[in-house]
Amino acid sequence: MKNLRIVFMGTPDFAVATLKALVENHYHVVGVITAPDKPAGRGQKLSESAVKQYAASQNLKILQPTNLKNEAFLQELKSLNANLQIVVAFRMLPEAVWKMPEYGTFNLHASLLPNYRGAAPINWAIINGEIKTGVSTFFIDDKIDTGDMILQEEIQIDFEEHAGSLHDKLMELGSQLVLKTVALIEKGQPETVPQKDPANIKTAYKLDRDNCKIDWNGSLDSIYNHIRGLSPYPAAWCTLINGTDELDVKIYKAEKEIAHHSKSIGSIVSTKNELKVAVENGYIIIKEIKLPGKRTMDIKSFLNGYKFEADAKML
Repeated sequence: MKNLRIVFMGTPDFAVATLKALVENHYHVVGVITAPDKPAGRGQKLSESAVKQYAASQNLKILQPTNLKNEAFLQELKSLNANLQIVVAFRMLPEAVWKMPEYGTFNLHASLLPNYRGAAPINWAIINGEIKTGVSTFFIDDKIDTGDMILQEEIQIDFEEHAGSLHDKLMELGSQLVLKTVALIEKGQPETVPQKDPANIKTAYKLDRDNCKIDWNGSLDSIYNHIRGLSPYPAAWCTLINGTDELDVKIYKAEKEIAHHSKSIGSIVSTKNELKVAVENGYIIIKEIKLPGKRTMDIKSFLNGYKFEADAKML
């Protein structure tokens, strides 16, 4: 059995579950690398990453470099004398960092690689209507998410799954896969498999304002998947035209209804308790919505204080 000295790299909540699993299974974590504190909120107070908060609670050594190629940081990292590095939801590493430890640097990625390499694998799996996804561990190389695979585990995506619930499932599944991967490395170099890219490979593009906008001309299923794949963050959005109002609204929860109708795409049907948007072959029934500057509301609360003109529509 190898005597492991581990450096862990990660920033958001997704990474905390793995760090916690390593600590609770008594692995020797000699250092934690996470993002620098950032100003957040109206007061612009410095906010610590979720990983930093947990690492501090466990009295682990914390490094927060702004530049991973900085010589002072590289020397400090080297001084930790780690022989294995584990990366979960962090940034791209320079070669000087990932090549440093004797037993390599491996990454946990929230998809069934080689599909959904990139920044937002959980969101895109749902947006694209996948019925399964998973987690993968692989040794890091000089490209993004392309290194030799170590282990992989899959999970079904429920029909009503949204990005938040799938995130939490993959977070737990991933932490256990990392433990299995570390156990293999402890016993000797694990067997790895090179990634082979299929012809129709799917990518987890970075989410931005453009690809989060709802296309009401899409199919009923694609719009429904788009909304749940972006909930609760960053949220699908569109423009509501209602009389003189032209508001960018976010939609957090919706249902779909298959129906024949003659209404124009994007037109709104509302009652006291229901808000529907006409699309091809049916309606998207909006369940949770947020107006600019307002809190997120269930649709009954929203309709209680908002009235629609006859020609109101979503663009």
